[in-house]
Amino acid sequence: MAQTSNRINRLSRMKHLPPQLMSKGLRRRAFLTGSLGLGGMTLSQMLGIGRAQADTDQNFDVIVIGSGAAGMVAAMRAASLGQKVVVVEKASKYGGSTARSGAGIWIRNNRILKENGVEDSEEEAFTYLKAVGKGHVGDEKIRAFVQKGPEMLDFVMENSPLGFRYLKGWSDYYPNLRGSKPEGASIEPTMFDGNLLGRELTNLEPPYIPVPEGVTVYSGDYKWLTLAAVSGKGVWAGSMAVLRYFKAILKNKKPLTMGQALSGGLRAGLIQGGIPLWLNTPMEDLVSDETGRITGVKVWREGQPIELTATKGVLVAAGGFEKSQAMRDQYHNSQGKMPSKAEWSAGAAANTGDGIRAGKRQGAALDLMDEAWWGPLMPLKNGEVYFCLSERSLPGSIMVNGDGERFTNESSPYTDVVDDMYKRNVRDDGTIPTWLIADQNFRNRYLFKDVMAGSPLKQEWYDSGAIVKAESLAELAGKINLPVDSLEATVARFNEFAATGEDLDFHRGENEYDRFFSDPSIEPNPSLAPLTEGPFYAFKIVPGDISTKGGLVTDEHSRVLRPDGSVISGLYSAGNSSNSVMGRSYSGAGATLGPAMTFGYIAAEHAAKD
Repeated sequence: MAQTSNRINRLSRMKHLPPQLMSKGLRRRAFLTGSLGLGGMTLSQMLGIGRAQADTDQNFDVIVIGSGAAGMVAAMRAASLGQKVVVVEKASKYGGSTARSGAGIWIRNNRILKENGVEDSEEEAFTYLKAVGKGHVGDEKIRAFVQKGPEMLDFVMENSPLGFRYLKGWSDYYPNLRGSKPEGASIEPTMFDGNLLGRELTNLEPPYIPVPEGVTVYSGDYKWLTLAAVSGKGVWAGSMAVLRYFKAILKNKKPLTMGQALSGGLRAGLIQGGIPLWLNTPMEDLVSDETGRITGVKVWREGQPIELTATKGVLVAAGGFEKSQAMRDQYHNSQGKMPSKAEWSAGAAANTGDGIRAGKRQGAALDLMDEAWWGPLMPLKNGEVYFCLSERSLPGSIMVNGDGERFTNESSPYTDVVDDMYKRNVRDDGTIPTWLIADQNFRNRYLFKDVMAGSPLKQEWYDSGAIVKAESLAELAGKINLPVDSLEATVARFNEFAATGEDLDFHRGENEYDRFFSDPSIEPNPSLAPLTEGPFYAFKIVPGDISTKGGLVTDEHSRVLRPDGSVISGLYSAGNSSNSVMGRSYSGAGATLGPAMTFGYIAAEHAAKD
């Protein structure tokens, strides 16, 4: 009872929460269900009252651009500190790339890890990140992230319906570095009831890959679901996903997990705090005064240009520029040797770099603009892409270049695989031919996207050229324009490695991360199996991404800086609109969302004191 009372007291101090609601002593979850309220009003009606006033306002303390995890966390924190806040979103849906994601969150030394027996410390986290960043990121920014991340997570759990669970076994991506956690240091949201959002559920950005009806799947299930045809644990994971769904349905819940849960839970936190979120409101530009301080933004609202003022600050958290082909050509492929296409990105369609360009017009420095959160993608059909997370790591598959040769450790972190594609696969004509080669045994054993093991792959994927099938390696090589002798020799050499369990060329399967997406039933190396059983398959691979990671240069307070290091007063940035604390690398699952949420939180705290 004492804990509940303390939470109610904290919530009652939030600026926009209806006082009548708090006077009844209602718990926040009862408020969100809409089953209790003012004079029997529903959640949607209460939300409408808040909107009626908020939509007429143009003066705020803090303006947040973007409704991804960075922006929503920042808005919640600013409001909790007594600030008048609005979130403006360009798209017709909220959540951005966060809602589309698996929602892994990498924040070291947090409460969830400790509750699961993971021993950690701020110093270990700092040491590991320092090594991952390879000197590209300043100590102050790294220190701010590792110090404030756990605090931010506690705040989110106290001020929204969100809970989190441990992604046990999902190793840090460089487990051999000092300070890493080979046993895993990532978390994900627990199941969230979408009914808590009322009518706002329909405004949630849909997932990148829809979860099939009748199951409720966590990111942590994915490894085992892939192995369901060959693993008892995979069967158990599938059964639990079904059971989880029907238990929720019997309780009249709308079960959401992964990015849908994270975005939905944060949106519930905004509603809970009375914080308006304006959809279909693109930012046109930032506004500054004669001193250069950012004082507001120009936006388009219901077809009309309006200017909003911000007394404390503007946070640019509008995502990256992955869907702007012009910016990709400018920053990724200016020399014509780094093919980079917007259609190869799994990011949100609205992410076209608006916030980055607006900051640059105000004199902001840019960094990491040639980078992205890379990953090998398969372009399946008509703009549909599939992020190749596990397939390249499963035994019985290899990746080859246009010469029919292996060029990388297929099981290494996805950003490293794409780095190797750019280093070793780009041809003089600017193309980057890359294929994942597998045999029928691979198809008989493992899930591919939403196609069960042993089931025929979709004809439309063959028709689009994303997948090619042949009875022999020689025939396959001819169909995809690879040298026959080279492909056959590459496969023969790899098969020898599979027999001995040692990859002498690229050391696949030699660390904990390599073995995470592997098959424990395969010996002597769970990452290696020979390709011997026809027919054979070739899956087209392109250098894709989940978003870009370069943007406005920020300091440890999330303040945007000029090229000379001076601060642009009143301007903050977090998430993929800013230069990542990860530098040119990737610490572990959730290295995008963990820092985005943390630096949004940091920005809100600094702006409130400014």
